[in-house]
Amino acid sequence: MSMPAHGSQTSLQDMHKTDDAAVLQNKSTASSATIRPRDAASLILIDRSDKEPRILMGRRAQAMHFMPDKFVFPGGGTEMQDGRISAANCLRPQDEAKLLAGLGKRASTQRARALAMTAIRETYEETGLLLGTPHDDAQTHPWAGFARTNHLPDLSRLRYVARAITPPGHVRRYDARFFASFLDEINPSPAAASTMTTDMSSIESSAYNEPELSDLRFVSFSEAMNLNIADITRIILRDIEKLLLEDMSLSSIYPVPFYRKRHGRHVREVI
Repeated sequence: MSMPAHGSQTSLQDMHKTDDAAVLQNKSTASSATIRPRDAASLILIDRSDKEPRILMGRRAQAMHFMPDKFVFPGGGTEMQDGRISAANCLRPQDEAKLLAGLGKRASTQRARALAMTAIRETYEETGLLLGTPHDDAQTHPWAGFARTNHLPDLSRLRYVARAITPPGHVRRYDARFFASFLDEINPSPAAASTMTTDMSSIESSAYNEPELSDLRFVSFSEAMNLNIADITRIILRDIEKLLLEDMSLSSIYPVPFYRKRHGRHVREVI
């Protein structure tokens, strides 16, 4: 089912306002409509240790072409090897089924798995936090941080909670899947362990010499709404906040909202 944009809250028409550093114009605008969105994934990491949950967010660099200076969840584009990386556990069957349902003719278990693995990899690369499980086979894992700490990525700790496709008119387009997990399920790197519930801006992952995110911190939902965030981020935050009010463990499987532009209109569908 789909729902047209309307209402007094943040409009779906505004959910992907062009936040790029350079807006595509003239000839390049026409070509942007043909850009195929790249698979991507983000992790919404929730600290539920207090009465009011908090979410990990960081600021993208001003020089970046896509969403410069915006606060975002850790995440990024899927890489070729993501679907082949070994893991301690598989996705929950319900989450895998919902991912597969949205993959169309190119649906495969490997592609669904790659999306989830992207969220784990990007979170480690950008924050130094490991979403993993101790495992005897971890020493040969190709991701150095996991091998060094004897962990394998754990897909079973992810909850698939949202999807959004960047509309035409941006310098980059992503078909992004959003996963949620909890801070108490994270195994931090030694560098991140002492500051993981406060200001994490000093954390530097061994995966990057120049981390893509700065000002890493856990913020409440109300604090997040006052940050410089994209409208689609604001919408997804509202969705997650409502889910947590119903179930703080996100133990049940809920419909996954899917935001995209269809037939010239921004719509909210349900997977």
